[in-house]
Amino acid sequence: MLLVISPAKNLDFETPSVTQSASQPRYLAQSALLVQQLQAFSVQDVASLMKLSDKLAGLNLNRFQSWSPPFDAENAKQAILAFNGDVYTGLDAATLDKAGFDFAQKHLRILSGLYGLLKPLDYIQPYRLEMGTRLANASGGNLYDFWGEQLKVSLEEEPALADKVLINLASNEYFKAVKAKQLDARIITPVFKDEKNGQYKIISFYAKKTRGLMSRYIIDHQIEQPEQIKAFDANGYQFSELQSTYDEWVFLRNEESSVR
Repeated sequence: MLLVISPAKNLDFETPSVTQSASQPRYLAQSALLVQQLQAFSVQDVASLMKLSDKLAGLNLNRFQSWSPPFDAENAKQAILAFNGDVYTGLDAATLDKAGFDFAQKHLRILSGLYGLLKPLDYIQPYRLEMGTRLANASGGNLYDFWGEQLKVSLEEEPALADKVLINLASNEYFKAVKAKQLDARIITPVFKDEKNGQYKIISFYAKKTRGLMSRYIIDHQIEQPEQIKAFDANGYQFSELQSTYDEWVFLRNEESSVR
């Protein structure tokens, strides 16, 4: 069983890493092509492409211009510890022990606009390049065209996907890049809904954090059989057999159970 998550816009390269274990991204050569293209942009080009303020565009242009393999502990950080958004708050990777990092390295993958597909302990350097970015390139008009079939093929080659079960904890924007309809695996997508005014709805902030909580639950319990995921009950969520389908597993949280 393999699970995939999205990266985060927010990054933490200031906090020292809690592990010396590290690996190198598989698609660095492809990443270098994208970076080389972006290094020629102006601040205004980056601002327009990514819909950023000039200040943020300048920061990210500097990141691209400073991007330089080979990656090591001095100039990079492990992806699972470098990303710092809502999913990663729930995942709380800095508190993993060696067994946790080892399990995550085998069973968790992070989709990325720049790096394609990352193992948790892959070194990365700071960047911002969302998968949905319409960056024209030699393969087409956006990053989906750039990555093509590569991410699908890479996932299918993963030993943890030998049982052909993929747990999708990524956003729609990122998961689109794996060509799910062509992927040779059963895809189970957990969905997290909160009760509000008597109705259950997906609330983005809570859903993102809970994707991280579920990732951590799978890692902590070293789950390799999907049925075991149904026992997930962090922060008051409970599996709903009634609302779930074969491949979409719904977890509900009542208003009185909510942890705000």
